[in-house]
Amino acid sequence: MKLRAAFVIAAVLCMLGMTTVWGFGSLMAQPHVAPVPAPTPPGRLVHIVSSDGVRLGGSYWPGRQPKGPAVLLLHGINSSRASFTRHALWLNGLGYAVLAIDLRGHGGSAAVPRSFGLHESRDAAAALAFLRKGEPGRRIGVIGTSLGGASALLGDDGPLPVQAMVLQAVYPDLRRAISNRIVNVAGEPVAWLTEPLLSYQSWPRYGVPPDRIAPIAGLRRFTGPVLIIGGVDDTSTTAGDTRAFFEAAPGPKRLWLIEGTGHAATGSIFNDDYRKRVQALFETSLGPA
Repeated sequence: MKLRAAFVIAAVLCMLGMTTVWGFGSLMAQPHVAPVPAPTPPGRLVHIVSSDGVRLGGSYWPGRQPKGPAVLLLHGINSSRASFTRHALWLNGLGYAVLAIDLRGHGGSAAVPRSFGLHESRDAAAALAFLRKGEPGRRIGVIGTSLGGASALLGDDGPLPVQAMVLQAVYPDLRRAISNRIVNVAGEPVAWLTEPLLSYQSWPRYGVPPDRIAPIAGLRRFTGPVLIIGGVDDTSTTAGDTRAFFEAAPGPKRLWLIEGTGHAATGSIFNDDYRKRVQALFETSLGPA
């Protein structure tokens, strides 16, 4: 009887533990929609539909030349296109057409579960199609922070076919991203035990193994020039993660590790040095705006 009671207690505790871990996974995938201010003129609100029918909100600023180069802005997790307002106005002032979208489950887009870049890659592809509508040869650059950078790299057909990318605080793979965040909260032993229980929820939630959600694998297939930005003090995407990410890029590349910045600060950097580096990349890769 004692052995049977112990077995029942162990089974109940196991079920409670699994339920708790599944709940944490659901919380991580929970939508974060919120109203987004109207774009500053000459920007206008646009609506885009992703390939799987998800409706997306966006802000579009036309460039000086109808067929001129453009820049696509892809925000990070728990954010929206509003986080790129300064970038959009600056780039548009240089003459580029600019499109900033709300990825699914964010901002003004449909409140569907998030997938850490996997299904968001469909949103990025739909935004790219919007920019190239009627202009298939249009030269386009991308700025993607964290989740946004992942969405630019995780498409079923590979990374977005653009001419240049700026990738800020982008995690190399899902398992590493989850492990880092658990370590920050509970330490390495807990991360070692619970990370697989969270990462492998990708099978029942999205129908893919966690290794499929690996931006570093997409980056290995992108041969265009990249500027990879990381924070020395970022504990969510560590400096070591960023260096490994940089090493994986096969094309022309530059690495910028910023002293004294964590994850959020790395994704939102917008100082003179940043603008100088981004402008140099786009002028070289996209041509004059």
